[in-house]
Amino acid sequence: MSTPQHHSDDNVIPLTAPSNDLAAEQAVLGAVMLDAGVLPEIEAELGEDTKVFYRPAHETIWRAVRDLAIAGIQPDPIVLADALNKSGDLARVGGASYLHSCVQAVPTTGNGSYYARIVRERAEERRLAELGTHLVQAGRGADGNRTQLLAAARGVLDSAVDEQWPAPTPLGMQEPLPTFPVDALPAWIGEQVAAVAEFTQTPPDMAATMALAALSTAAGGRVHVQIRDGWTEQTNLYLVVAMPPASRKSDVFATMTRPIYDIETALQEEARSSIIEAEVAKEAAEARAEAIMTKARKVDDVRSTPTLVADATTFRMEAEAIVVPPKPRLTASGDVTPETLTKLLSTHGRLGVLSPEGDLFDIIAGRYSSRPNLGVFLQGHKGERLQAERITRDADLGEKPALTIGITLQPPVLMDLAQTPGARGRGLLARFLFSLPASTLGYRKIVVPPVPEKTARAYASRLTTLVHTLTDLPEPVTIKCSGPADQAVIKLQEDIEPKLRPDGPLAHIDDWAGKYVGAVARIAGLLHLGDHVNGRWGQPIEAATIERAIAIGEYYTAHALAAFDLMSTEPAVDDARAILDWLTRTGIRVFKARDVVAAIRRFKTVASVTPALSLLEEQGHLRPTRGERNGSRGRQPATAYHVHPSLYAVGKGAEPY
Repeated sequence: MSTPQHHSDDNVIPLTAPSNDLAAEQAVLGAVMLDAGVLPEIEAELGEDTKVFYRPAHETIWRAVRDLAIAGIQPDPIVLADALNKSGDLARVGGASYLHSCVQAVPTTGNGSYYARIVRERAEERRLAELGTHLVQAGRGADGNRTQLLAAARGVLDSAVDEQWPAPTPLGMQEPLPTFPVDALPAWIGEQVAAVAEFTQTPPDMAATMALAALSTAAGGRVHVQIRDGWTEQTNLYLVVAMPPASRKSDVFATMTRPIYDIETALQEEARSSIIEAEVAKEAAEARAEAIMTKARKVDDVRSTPTLVADATTFRMEAEAIVVPPKPRLTASGDVTPETLTKLLSTHGRLGVLSPEGDLFDIIAGRYSSRPNLGVFLQGHKGERLQAERITRDADLGEKPALTIGITLQPPVLMDLAQTPGARGRGLLARFLFSLPASTLGYRKIVVPPVPEKTARAYASRLTTLVHTLTDLPEPVTIKCSGPADQAVIKLQEDIEPKLRPDGPLAHIDDWAGKYVGAVARIAGLLHLGDHVNGRWGQPIEAATIERAIAIGEYYTAHALAAFDLMSTEPAVDDARAILDWLTRTGIRVFKARDVVAAIRRFKTVASVTPALSLLEEQGHLRPTRGERNGSRGRQPATAYHVHPSLYAVGKGAEPY
């Protein structure tokens, strides 16, 4: 076989990615959302063909924008999101947050027609490029036969206008999320986070979030942060990291939280003798009281009975006065029930529920009861008095319980929690800081250095010092913000407030964003404690610490937007991903719905496949061909779906049927 020769030709234009300008497309949509008055000139520039948009989602948004504007309704992001939600298209186009992104992409509405011209020109360039590609492919398949080549070329020219097939829109498409700002952490924590991330070949986000969970477990309930008079926050956090399987969640979780469990074991061992001593003293006093009462029951002398009763009473009161201290607890497992958690919190005042799995969310959703039990999780975050009707009457309910949650789980568990009645409406989801790191699976190094012993020892010892220092406090303490720190918080409030308006970028997660500044203050308190483990942690929090907390808060804001979009995603998206995976693996080019049912077990009927196929069609992955009846009788032939070439190009090249 001869080796193909590569020739240089100045007249040959190299093939590149399809011409597009997504920023211009966003600006066109955003301009009309801001001012419907620019619609006529934009529409005139684009023409009647909506296929000018490179992203199919933009085409869907454009139709909705135009329909609202024509109806005399200003299609602002809130109104447009409502219309798309009613039509079932909101999640498919990227969620409400993406509509706000389009608005933010508009420098000025006055240039609307110019943006539209860019969009139209890019569409024309794509058509020309596709036409050229078709001609090249036709020429290669003609085997030098001029007649066949001309016929193929004419066929391509005849179908060039109505056979355009732009690149499909990826399901769940979103901008890359930011990486956790490790530099904002205290140095001894940041070094541990970086070392663990390198050793496990995982994003630093996971180790950093679990480090904050460890700090929160150490400080929650013992230290409060006073931003200004009348406004005090606790320092406990609810944190969740969502990553797909095989992301080494358990390894990172174990490494970052192990010191907390070691400290808990040490505290229990230290308290063991005093607990036993109190138990023995109490049992002895109760035994003496019971012995005297036994004697009193047998004595016939009425004159001796009062003396015996008095002695028994004395010993009984002595027994009741002896308090057996509870076994020290810092943590609870992820499968703790709400009732047990309530009792533990009422006993210990603070607790960290730490788990590398999502069992806790199953329990919140009502695994052990007929309905979800959210009370202790709502009260434990804010520090509100526990409502505990099922625990013993003698339990000390504590006025300000502090619950920490640090969980790593898989994204579907997060989506299940979102479906729990009351989880969003009662504010549970608004209390969580979400982290959705990108998976490193497939890009990990094989040979990596272990976590340096010095780094791991410093992390464990300083966390131990912090726990012991705060545990030994006779009562919780409050750390105040300095004047400049308070000013930094005020500036943050002024920046956030407009974003909560109906047309603001945080409007659709205003329940979460409404707690954002408080969360930043809590993070600042933890950073302050981490900076001053060995002393001076009682001094005011500085403005620089608030700024570092804001950097971390901005990270969690971006991830919260993605998390809430994920939790609002309709089930059809998961089904569509399963179909895409099947098509990519097999290389099938044409199929029918019944083929999907036969190949993928999650589908039981053709009807169950329809929503996912409709979504894939709208996103540009599939193109249906509906057959015609032969005669007036018989059933309508099943629809055949043609697969976008980009999918079967990476598949196994299976033959179409």
